[in-house]
Amino acid sequence: MKIYTKTGDKGKTSLFGGTRVPKYDLRIEAYGTIDELNSYIGLVRDQKIEAHSSEILSKIQHELFTIGSMLATPPEKKVLKNGKERLTITKINTNSIQLLENEIDSMNESLPEMTHFILPGGHTTVSFCHIARCICRRAERICTQLSDESYIEPQILMYLNRLSDYLFVLARKLTIDNNAQEIKWIPEKIK
Repeated sequence: MKIYTKTGDKGKTSLFGGTRVPKYDLRIEAYGTIDELNSYIGLVRDQKIEAHSSEILSKIQHELFTIGSMLATPPEKKVLKNGKERLTITKINTNSIQLLENEIDSMNESLPEMTHFILPGGHTTVSFCHIARCICRRAERICTQLSDESYIEPQILMYLNRLSDYLFVLARKLTIDNNAQEIKWIPEKIK
């Protein structure tokens, strides 16, 4: 497979199905942000984290590629002329969302109760996880805007919402795993 095609040299790219759009198209922005999120999750996985979390993050990375494929397929190109679906991969579904919820619940059982907002930081791995969480929130905002303008599967928004929660709880768990301290946000009172 040739890496450079030169078809994007004038600022346009193709969606799945062949539709040409500007590279600033909201659909491109959506799956580009998903790609950025996937890269940061890879960075978290590259840290010294326990095997179970690494396996879950690997599964999430695969699911993010699925979401990218779903976003790259415009509604008018989802079905071929013969009536078959163009995208023939397993889509994000309630099982994907349930896995995240189960992982959140499992991690929360061993975490101390939150009494304050928490500042990102305390350990490099934790900070990378918080960056991934912030990118996930941005992806969710972009996908929400895209869903207002064009059809996207509602499971994508649900998954991204749950994934940002998962990354927040994982950051808290990684703080404990790395013997770091959570940094509480304690606002200064007006004097």
